[in-house]
Amino acid sequence: MAAKQALEETRDREPTFQEELAVLGDDDLFDTANLTSKETGIEGIVFISTAVGAHGPRVKYFVKTGKGQPSFSISIAEAPQVAPKVSEWVRLNRVALLSFWSDGQYWTVDEVSAFLAALKKLS
Repeated sequence: MAAKQALEETRDREPTFQEELAVLGDDDLFDTANLTSKETGIEGIVFISTAVGAHGPRVKYFVKTGKGQPSFSISIAEAPQVAPKVSEWVRLNRVALLSFWSDGQYWTVDEVSAFLAALKKLS
């Protein structure tokens, strides 16, 4: 499976979510969501967030949820690379994901809910 292979290739370089959270200050704000195949059409979990840490806009892919699970990141770019289905989903939702990345920490619960509901699923 290509996704599992990509996880193995990046395991030594990709920090866990807990490691990323450890470098944040007490006043840092961010929002996150774990999207399942119901929302994305991709087997596994696609983690999206507002800006967290010093890296650029990206989403993370996990085979399953849970503390310390291996993952890989994919940039929210015009032509993201890595796992084809994850790349296709990011490309399909690029504008919305970048909006969430840039401004989502200021959104209300209703705005986040509307954003999540509007994300496009792979057919």
